[in-house]
Amino acid sequence: MLRRRAALAALPLLALPAVLASCSTEDGGGSGGDGLQVLASFYPLQYVAQQVGGDLVTVDNLTPPAAEPHDLELSPAQVREIGTSDLVLYSSGFQNAVDEAVETQSPERVIDTSDVVTLEEHPGTEQEHAGEDEHAEDEGADDGHDHASALDPHFWLDPTRLTPVAHAVAASLGDADPEHAAAYAQNAEALEKRLTDLDGEYSDALAQCDSRTLVTSHEAFGYLAERYDLQQIGIVGLDPETEPSPARLREVGGIVEENDVTTIFTETLTSPKVAETLADDLGVGTAVLNPLEGLSEDQTAAGDDYVSVMEENLAALTEGLGCA
Repeated sequence: MLRRRAALAALPLLALPAVLASCSTEDGGGSGGDGLQVLASFYPLQYVAQQVGGDLVTVDNLTPPAAEPHDLELSPAQVREIGTSDLVLYSSGFQNAVDEAVETQSPERVIDTSDVVTLEEHPGTEQEHAGEDEHAEDEGADDGHDHASALDPHFWLDPTRLTPVAHAVAASLGDADPEHAAAYAQNAEALEKRLTDLDGEYSDALAQCDSRTLVTSHEAFGYLAERYDLQQIGIVGLDPETEPSPARLREVGGIVEENDVTTIFTETLTSPKVAETLADDLGVGTAVLNPLEGLSEDQTAAGDDYVSVMEENLAALTEGLGCA
């Protein structure tokens, strides 16, 4: 359903892309625009919608700041909003509550990013866990890894994979608001250039490193590792709430020692305790990576966005991997 407001007619035909800081609301925050109402299920999709829509749209985020999007529960008001928004942007299989609400509410325009971006099971990740099967049965515990095939949802950590999402958003917004279709297309092209520049920064900075072994708390950085020729070793698999077995910790410790790894990377939004304990035992350092599933209120207030946080991640990677 297309909502045109009186102010929309006064806007220029071509809206320059702008980083619109999300405002804290009960339902997770939105951008201060007007015109079309866009609903994103978590931060990277909110960022794309804001960049492509510019001042012509209002973007709300279903996931509150600093919340874990995997665990999202929706209020009745949020469920209704899914049904009434001009465009809903989500990733099926990532947030069960959103999947169910989209199915029941049947929004008029919806983009499922899993239909736009090709997801993989284990991008950039070493899957030969020698010793897991040997020890797991003896210890009567899960090894802390995902044995069943599961698609990794964290595609946005490879910036080039956000580009097709941007163009899909531009096409959908242009369909809803033909008068400003050229503006949305221009904004998507500008975002593509920004993402291409970011990709170039990563490629240059990570070209020459002392280590190409990326040891992480959980396997959220597979697409990044695949894109930049790194090998991800997760202490646990895709589920950050899983507890690693002693066998898995011994295996990761062996990989750290064999590959002269000097840094184990912890994450925002999840407890660093296991990774920090392992790093202390091995005599190596730790550094923090942000999986960019959401921004904190402090980050939002400081004007941080997808690109600035990805650049912070790059600085941590270049130091932790000893890149020239």
